[in-house]
Amino acid sequence: MPPERSAAAPGGTPPPHYRPRARTSTLDPDPDSKPAPGGRWRFWAAAYALLMLLTGTNLPTPLYRGYEARFGFSPLMVTLIFAAYVAVLIPSLLVAGPLSDAVGRRSVLLPAVALAALGSLVFALAAGTGWLFAARVLQGLALGAASGPLTAALTELEPTGNRHKAALVSTVASVGGLGLGPVLAGLLAQYAPAPHVLPFAVEIVLLAPAAAAVTTLPATRSRTRWCPRRPEIPAALRALFATSGTSGFLAFAVIGLFLTLIPTYVATLSGSTNLLLGGAAVALMLGCSALAQLLGYGRPARTLEMVGLPLLATGLVLLALAGALASLILLLAATVIAGTGQGLAFLGGLTAVNQAAPADRHADVLSSFYVIIYLGVGLPVIGVGFLATVSGLLAAVQYFADFMALLCLVMLPVLARARHGISAPNATG
Repeated sequence: MPPERSAAAPGGTPPPHYRPRARTSTLDPDPDSKPAPGGRWRFWAAAYALLMLLTGTNLPTPLYRGYEARFGFSPLMVTLIFAAYVAVLIPSLLVAGPLSDAVGRRSVLLPAVALAALGSLVFALAAGTGWLFAARVLQGLALGAASGPLTAALTELEPTGNRHKAALVSTVASVGGLGLGPVLAGLLAQYAPAPHVLPFAVEIVLLAPAAAAVTTLPATRSRTRWCPRRPEIPAALRALFATSGTSGFLAFAVIGLFLTLIPTYVATLSGSTNLLLGGAAVALMLGCSALAQLLGYGRPARTLEMVGLPLLATGLVLLALAGALASLILLLAATVIAGTGQGLAFLGGLTAVNQAAPADRHADVLSSFYVIIYLGVGLPVIGVGFLATVSGLLAAVQYFADFMALLCLVMLPVLARARHGISAPNATG
């Protein structure tokens, strides 16, 4: 494999603590196993596995309104079901990241895919609210175990050693899965039989190739013993991690809102009960996010964040206005702009962390980054759920959107100072 390319994006400046290095890891190929051919194929197979895992965890998005009617619960219960998923996902991330660095990606990912399939099965058999909680817990465990190791595997398997490309593929696969899940479930639930069963049966079928893809990952042997530990970021990364993690938190707080309450928000504004419409709104937002990431590929990480956060703030303000004016046109504009800003902010944050993470702590650092991401997904939306029980859904979404827009704007001078702090030493060095 060619030497690894510089971690800086083309035209960008690497963090001051970054030093080009040979491609090393605590994980060495097992000397008893033969080198697997088709490295490029294995890279895209790992991306497919990440895509399918994210798709499955977001199938319930357009179905929550049906579950509300079927099992008799409120929008607050929807957010609590979603929060249960995040509550188990985070400790799973913290355990699985360092574990996969020690025992190998394959040993962690195969059980994760099995848990994802079991979660879909429980959803398909759901006979009450408790089943929904159980299914979401299984999905949270699965995605938590897989996110960091798969992202690290993509970096390790990228044929040319280009970490920037690996980060792009990882974010596009993640956001693509977030968008594909609601569309697939909405389409099948609206136009096919067994609306609360068929989407999950299809997901189980799609996970079979993902399991096969995981088995193609290189066999590995650990040089170090694994032991559980609290989240810890290397000292040289902490300032960069704090700013990029905050940007990611804000970006994914908006994702959490779209995945839980926006389908009902769309139905309220449009007066339509079509399940595909709510799923399509979520998918449009995430599709714009993925497209923005493709267009932003190669840009410096901090530039992506500095452009993404103002766009995200603009989209959130328009989302609030759409509810106040009952305007579907404004809702469409808000969805496109917020999705674009979310994609750029997320790509910038993940790229910065991915570039700077040391090889022997790679999955560990990425898993810690995903902890911040999923806290953004799970925590703020619970507040929206509580607000919705008091003020109604439309008002709750408006308050949330305005507050998050303000936080995005507050982050801009912080990022500007951080970027100056990174650039100055390099300019004088």
